[in-house]
Amino acid sequence: MVILHAFLALAAGFITMAVLIAVIAALLRKYIPEWANVTTTPNPAYTFVNLGTSFIAGGVGGYVTARIAEHNPLFHVLALAIAVLLLAALSALQQRGKLPIWYLLALVAITPAGVFVGGLIRMRALGVL
Repeated sequence: MVILHAFLALAAGFITMAVLIAVIAALLRKYIPEWANVTTTPNPAYTFVNLGTSFIAGGVGGYVTARIAEHNPLFHVLALAIAVLLLAALSALQQRGKLPIWYLLALVAITPAGVFVGGLIRMRALGVL
């Protein structure tokens, strides 16, 4: 039962991040359609918004994971951060050559950092930290 609960905590955090990013991307495509087709260097506003929303979505996902995890929330948050890091790295490899390397590296680093910060915020609220 503990393993199932741990899996659910990780899945809930990941799904939360995915839904937030999808909703934000849909809103951006609707209200700022010129940002939808970024194939070269993204404009600074798009870069700021995309990196910022990725960090926030990661933070909310980390918070949700730490909230649901019954035992050792830090372990669960770190597991989610590692999973997100690996998926972001795979995505960056697929985008290699299409976007600037600095931007891809920032995307790889920012979401797992957000997951960790969100988990720390939840643990602080619990009085663990």
